[in-house]
Amino acid sequence: MFESLTERLTQIFRELRGKGKLSEADVRAGLREIRQALLAADVHFQVARDLLKRVEEQAVGAKVLKSLTPAQQLLAIVRGEMARAMGGRATALALTGRPAVVLLVGPAGAGKTTTAGKLARHLTHKGRHPLLVCCDPFRPAAAEQLATLAARVQVPFANVPEPASGLKAALAEARRNLRDVVIVDTPGVPPGEAPPPFLGELVAEVKPGDVLLVLDALTGQEAARIAEAFLPLGITGVVLTKLDGDARGGAALSLPTRIGRPIVLVGVGEHPQDLEPFHPERMADRILGLGDLQGLAERLQEAAGERLEETAARLAEGAFTLEDFLAQLEAVGKAGSLSQLLARLPGVKGVADDPELERELRRSRAIIQSMTVEERRNPHIIGASRKRRIARGSGTTVQEVNRLLAQYEQTKKLVKRMRRGRIPARFNPLDMG
Repeated sequence: MFESLTERLTQIFRELRGKGKLSEADVRAGLREIRQALLAADVHFQVARDLLKRVEEQAVGAKVLKSLTPAQQLLAIVRGEMARAMGGRATALALTGRPAVVLLVGPAGAGKTTTAGKLARHLTHKGRHPLLVCCDPFRPAAAEQLATLAARVQVPFANVPEPASGLKAALAEARRNLRDVVIVDTPGVPPGEAPPPFLGELVAEVKPGDVLLVLDALTGQEAARIAEAFLPLGITGVVLTKLDGDARGGAALSLPTRIGRPIVLVGVGEHPQDLEPFHPERMADRILGLGDLQGLAERLQEAAGERLEETAARLAEGAFTLEDFLAQLEAVGKAGSLSQLLARLPGVKGVADDPELERELRRSRAIIQSMTVEERRNPHIIGASRKRRIARGSGTTVQEVNRLLAQYEQTKKLVKRMRRGRIPARFNPLDMG
């Protein structure tokens, strides 16, 4: 995500840190480079200009130039203004009404139907009871595709071939079946065309609390021009899809300012769980190479919170066995691809896309699962003959078994250090030198 922009910005701040004290000329030169990086990332020129103007007003003062760490001060200012350009704070869905209606609109190919399924799963995990509704009278396969997604995320589905009367019936059905959210998928609009008139009629009739515009992040700043055609529908927010494949970041940085609507959710992968709330401050951190540890923790908590809490309780007692180590590995597996998770760590690049990491994770799970319960709880009993048996059972080698045991021992030592308070409980990426 945003690899090109992140790499360039990281290099710029690395060079500024290398200068130590900064002059006003150094700051202005650095800001020119940042501006060029933003424009190369397909950020709208007016957004880039205004963002850097605000940064410059704050950065050329005595507070920064006379600071002991001027580059870090400048980084903090850029981080804040970048978050401001993307909306400042996270915006939640309104979800008003009984049932609440969420209408998804947007251009063809942006991923509305897939997003509808992901949103249903997302709301289900938040304790809501959604109904998925296909309201696309033009595309023959639309209903079938949404029905398949509904079955996958275990949410009821309804097809509405006649939008005006059919949607009212679907809302009545939702009320009868105690469904508190109705997610409505609508037709994709060909590029350059206005939305079909019936969408405006639906908005006026149903008065949805949320009208979400689904846009492809890969369209860059062009996404703002595309969005203009949908604004008359009363757009309340944007869902930006395919963000995981966007190496530049132009859409995320340009849209909120250009159209005056917040990005509410982002698609970060192909799986049902790959839809997340959009947090401008966290996204600014990721763009600047500072990571997103809070997002990583939330992803792990959602995927395997109960299991992780059990492990944490054992750690508090001073115990950490290979069974606990396996619980951590399984939690990572449930939380999504390892590359997505590693991409949230500060300073991680390149390696996050290495498929060998995924294979290593699978091998580690296979090795531990090939051990007996006694071996998992008392790894010190694993001698040469046991290692050979474990390697055969897991389809690996003795060397790989040895490597996993070494990783376990390192993790165990780290856990002990954390319990003794030798690793800071709070981590501030801006403190990184």
